[in-house]
Amino acid sequence: MLRLNKYIATNLGVSRRGADNLISAGKVLVNNKPAEIGARVTEKDTVVVDGKKIVPEKLIYLALNKPAGYVCSRKRQGDTPTMYELLPEKYQALKSVGRLDKDSSGLILLTNDGDFAFRMTHPSFVKIKIYEVALDRALEPLHQQMIADFGVQLPDGRSQLGLEKLNEERTEWRVTMSEGRNRQIRRTFDALGYKVVALHRTNFGNYKLAGLESGKFEEVSRAD
Repeated sequence: MLRLNKYIATNLGVSRRGADNLISAGKVLVNNKPAEIGARVTEKDTVVVDGKKIVPEKLIYLALNKPAGYVCSRKRQGDTPTMYELLPEKYQALKSVGRLDKDSSGLILLTNDGDFAFRMTHPSFVKIKIYEVALDRALEPLHQQMIADFGVQLPDGRSQLGLEKLNEERTEWRVTMSEGRNRQIRRTFDALGYKVVALHRTNFGNYKLAGLESGKFEEVSRAD
C-alpha cells in the first residue's frame, strides 16, 4: 500500500505537502468517500482529485548523458538542438529533473514521476552533485582555499564548493556541491577571474554516469 499523499504527488506532479493540502481541503475522494490525512491506498482503489479520476501511468526514470551543445528545453533556441532530439518518441513527454546549460555535458535525469522530481531538486532534500571541471588557467592555491573553505560571495549568496585536483597543472578539478543555483559553478570561478572551458556532471544523488556514452540514455530505477 502507498500513502495517499505520495500517490497523489507521484501522479499529479505536486509535492506531498501540496497533496496533503488537497486532502485537507476536501478535494480528494477515495472510493467515493472523503479522504483523510495519512490514508493509504492500493492500485485497486479509485482516487478522485478535484473531480478528476487519477489514472496511474507507468513511472519512468531515465538517465541521459547530455553532450555539450544541447539545451534542456523542449524547443530549439535558434539553431541549438534540444536534448529531446536524442530521445525516441516514447520518452518525449518526460520532464527533466533540474538542468544543465547548453555548454555543459553529463548526467541528466528525466521522469514522469512528479514526487521524485520534487525530492531530487528541492533544497530541503540534500542531493550531492559531482562535476569534472576544466579551467582556462591554473587555479591558485589561495583561490582554491577561498572556494572550498570560505566560499565566494555571489549576487544570490555565498557559494562554497568541494574541490579535488585532477591534474598537476591545477586546471582540472572534481567539484562537489549540494546546491543547484543557476550556473553556480561557472559564476563562482568567474568571480575570481577564471573561465570554465568544460563542465561535465558525473553524479547526481544516488545516480552516476558510469559507462554511459555521450548522447546515450538508459532506463534506471527510482533511487532517491
